[in-house]
Amino acid sequence: MSLYSISDAQLAFGHVALLDHADFSLEAGERVGLIGRNGAGKSSLLKIVAGLTKPDDGLVTRQSELSTVYVPQEPEFELDASVFDVVASGLTEARAHLDEYDEVAHKLADTSEGAEHDALLARMNALQSSLDLHDAWNWRTRVATTLDQIGLDGDARVGALSGGMRKRVALARALVVQPDVLLLDEPTNHLDFDGIRWLEDLLVTLRTGLLFITHDRAFLDRVATRIVELDRGRLLSYPGNFSAYQTRKAQQLEVEQVEAAKFDKLLAQEEVWIRKGVEARRTRSVGRIARLVEMRNERAERRNVQGNVKLDVGQGEKSGKIVAELTDVTKRYGERTIVDNFTATVMRGDKIGLVGPNGAGKTTLLKLILGEIQPDAGRVRIGTNLQVAYFDQMRAQLDLDKTLADTISPGSEWVEVNGVKKHVMSYLGDFLFAPERARSPVQSLSGGERNRLLLARLFARPANVLVLDEPTNDLDIPTLELLEELLTDYDGTVLLVSHDRAFLDNVVTSVFASEGGGKWREYVGGFSDWQIQRERSEQIAQDAARQNAKDTPKEDAPKESAAGRNAQRTVKLSFKEQRELDALPGKIAALEAEQKAVGAQLEDGSIFAKDAKEGARLSERHAAIDEELLAVLERWEELEAKRK
Repeated sequence: MSLYSISDAQLAFGHVALLDHADFSLEAGERVGLIGRNGAGKSSLLKIVAGLTKPDDGLVTRQSELSTVYVPQEPEFELDASVFDVVASGLTEARAHLDEYDEVAHKLADTSEGAEHDALLARMNALQSSLDLHDAWNWRTRVATTLDQIGLDGDARVGALSGGMRKRVALARALVVQPDVLLLDEPTNHLDFDGIRWLEDLLVTLRTGLLFITHDRAFLDRVATRIVELDRGRLLSYPGNFSAYQTRKAQQLEVEQVEAAKFDKLLAQEEVWIRKGVEARRTRSVGRIARLVEMRNERAERRNVQGNVKLDVGQGEKSGKIVAELTDVTKRYGERTIVDNFTATVMRGDKIGLVGPNGAGKTTLLKLILGEIQPDAGRVRIGTNLQVAYFDQMRAQLDLDKTLADTISPGSEWVEVNGVKKHVMSYLGDFLFAPERARSPVQSLSGGERNRLLLARLFARPANVLVLDEPTNDLDIPTLELLEELLTDYDGTVLLVSHDRAFLDNVVTSVFASEGGGKWREYVGGFSDWQIQRERSEQIAQDAARQNAKDTPKEDAPKESAAGRNAQRTVKLSFKEQRELDALPGKIAALEAEQKAVGAQLEDGSIFAKDAKEGARLSERHAAIDEELLAVLERWEELEAKRK
């Protein structure tokens, strides 16, 4: 039986049907990636599954006592609270039951036999069952264990944490509940590469049902065992990861296009027939007329694929051959070195990605390259005839009180792109903003829509250097792919900060990577090339360190006396214990091999599509192997200690 299912669901805001007779179910152990266009209704569906809202119509079925936890895009915290208290707030209900249990126990001790005594006893038994079920007796231990697992300091103040660490706090608050279903809305937002990789490793080992929204294609490929697309009000399911979805989706759209063309051709033929006159509409053709009416209704209700954003950047005059030249550049803030002795040259037409953990100084390096700030040491030479267009990740360039039209073209109804004049309504339509929304204030837009508006504003102005600071946040996948295509074909220079690995791979030709301590290094290629080169460099360094250690003469170790050796041999294991000890390495190796094989099946995800029960069984076995390994390792240590 499914953990959760919804059948024939309907949900509408105004005249737009977000869910149009949609069906969805979630099995135990599944990791479902929910994708779709911005504004399609993904977050609304997540809130329905979480029980925060209800559909307008449809049948919702969920297992009894199902525990569901929802982590929104922007979790809210008490900023002055400690991390421990915030994470423990996930167990508010369990702690309340524990307090009530203590209160009932005290009352019961002071109450004599009678109706009140029986009622208190019944309530105490019910509370005890609930506390046992949710393992609430040891809630402090659960919180401490979760903090250790997530890598958080329980004493830290939440307000002092970065965006990425706050995201970890939100996940810890959800995981401490040990939910049956975990719901995540854009979990990779604010996380750097290490944070995203950590989250991937965490999620693929969870035994809970997982439903998450993300536009990070590499994350979907690694985590999802099934892709569900919200497309024109329908929920379409595709077994496997994102790469498998792309193949099947292309085939489906091709079939859909052919069927729609056949239908339209038949409808046109029937429309011609109905207009031929009275002879064609005798009584014997009543059925055909009725079918024509039905076809007209079906065609009217058809929801076509939403058009793509039409991206076109205003090309400025060519810049000089050299855009920026940095020589031994150093920049410090207080005692912290952000850039240390960095040398690089940015040429016209380069597409450079700046990568590194949050707080490494990517934005500072950008400003040094553009000449917006001066280095403390070294020299920065800026090229000639630079026309810079800047995309700000904080969207600070947007005035929330202005209308969309005024944001794009203040004081005018026309926009000029590459020498072609366009009406601002038409230009906004290229970015999927309907004419009636052109006079709406910016503050009425969602995060993804604001990013689209900022792109529209950016591309409306001639530029030969595009500076994009986290442009991919909140953009849907079709828009991301179109932006990739535009930047690839762009003749000017691109400076890009992004944590979207697929986007970096598809756009940039070289990478400026933070190596820590203010050190930056240039790598040729995209994100994957940088990773390969970095791992190769680290391996070479490790091999060199090992070789140096071998070459270093070791001090003579004190020799053990024969008496000492004989004394050690006097303590022996029994024959049975010795055989057990000899067999343990093989047993450990077998368990590790089995765990690796089971993990590979679970990570691939196809097992859930083929056999959901087998997928659930493998998830349980994966967790059980952990416990068996721990027990075997403890026994090995015990026998080794006894032998020595």
